[in-house]
Amino acid sequence: MQNPDFNDVVSLICKEDPRFDRKAYDFVRSGLDHTVKELRKKDAGRAERSRHVSGPELLEGLRGYALDQFGPLAKIVLNAWRIQRCRDFGEIVFNLIEYNVFSKTENDQREDFSDIFDFDDAFVKPFQPKGSSVGFAAPKRLGSDSSK
Repeated sequence: MQNPDFNDVVSLICKEDPRFDRKAYDFVRSGLDHTVKELRKKDAGRAERSRHVSGPELLEGLRGYALDQFGPLAKIVLNAWRIQRCRDFGEIVFNLIEYNVFSKTENDQREDFSDIFDFDDAFVKPFQPKGSSVGFAAPKRLGSDSSK
């Protein structure tokens, strides 16, 4: 069960800034947890117990988390929550920072979330057939063998 304080804060944020569905905030919070766990796995040999997650690191973590959670529907789900580009994740993160749910360093800024990846490249292309950039190739016409 989620912390009721988080739910209360998200309700306040959504009243003040209705751009994103409240589920988007839950996703970003869970996605941050996922990202921290993944970074700990990568940093396994280091003495660091906890470290700050940068904007690009969080975006990569959120991308992986969305693919894990929603598979080929990831972009559709995110778009339903009105998340359509990386900057939208940044807006959610900075809303949570303003309400002291997340913290930031003096170097963190909204621009850290600008255009790190394209949503089609991140969420659609992994599920397209190999060798297809747009979709399926047009079928060959019968009787149009040009090798004769």
